[in-house]
Amino acid sequence: MNPLIKFFRTKIYTAVLLLIVLLLIGVAGYKIISGYTWVDALYMTVITMTTVGFGEVVPLDNQAKIFTVFLILASVIIVGYALSIITEYIISKNDVEELKHRKMQKKIDAFQKHIVICGYGRNGRQAAQKLMAYKREFVVIEKDKEMEERLELDGVPYVIGNANEDEILIQSGVQRASCFISALPNDADNLFVVLSARQLNSKINIISRASQESSYDKLKFAGANNVILPDKIGGDHMASLVVVPGLMEFIDNLSIVGKANINIEEVAVEKLFNTNNSNKTIKDLDLRRKTGCNIIGYKDAHGEYIVNPEADLKIEPKSKIIVLGRPEQINTLNSEYNIEQ
Repeated sequence: MNPLIKFFRTKIYTAVLLLIVLLLIGVAGYKIISGYTWVDALYMTVITMTTVGFGEVVPLDNQAKIFTVFLILASVIIVGYALSIITEYIISKNDVEELKHRKMQKKIDAFQKHIVICGYGRNGRQAAQKLMAYKREFVVIEKDKEMEERLELDGVPYVIGNANEDEILIQSGVQRASCFISALPNDADNLFVVLSARQLNSKINIISRASQESSYDKLKFAGANNVILPDKIGGDHMASLVVVPGLMEFIDNLSIVGKANINIEEVAVEKLFNTNNSNKTIKDLDLRRKTGCNIIGYKDAHGEYIVNPEADLKIEPKSKIIVLGRPEQINTLNSEYNIEQ
């Protein structure tokens, strides 16, 4: 909680406590001094504290009048204090909310080549957690304002608003982003958001969630580079655990998230050597001896993958290699070639 709001809430609790104490003193005073019943004493105390101007239940003697004078003076001070604190709290809370959103927007405006996640439901939250573990900059767009507290607790940069509106997408920095993840539960909403994101940034890599297989081609046509069907992936995974349980267990134990425990890494060949030398081969890299990592895949400049490439395969510019190793071997690779994550 913001320290300023917490401070005002403490003062409000103090003001309420003073009002309750004053009410009890007034009731007890009228009961003892004037011999009122409890109900009459409460009535007299309330009309005195609120200064509404109703008459006395019974005429007051001099002692009761003096008590009433002090009760009125104390009420004016304490009630006025309480009203001022409550008013100041309401105004300050609005100011704090506006200041918080401005600060958040300033942080987002500084992002470059970040990831935009649309929706903070089950899939969106999982994507955010993995990106946080990998220390990647990202922004979440969430329509439900009630999720704001959860986003703050998770330490996630966010924009509250409807992603169907271009203004909200612009606030998230989609024009500067490198990747866009649409994780909304409704396929129609994902389709509209993908169209908008592609229009605002023609080069952005778009990954969209889909609930129905019939939405796959539509989302691809709208501009999504990849379309993920979570239910299909889950079903395939469960079936694989029956057919090839040992293999799936091995794959599940591989980690691709977080610098400390990563097992698989994709590296641009430009990081490994000068690609102007077109005679370089997989064997020339000699990564096994230098780092302990094994090359298990190769992605050429056109995006075509080769699994377990031959040692004499010539390496093209703008291609990538996929390596497998223990976390310490991956760290050695990153250190050896100054690869930043």
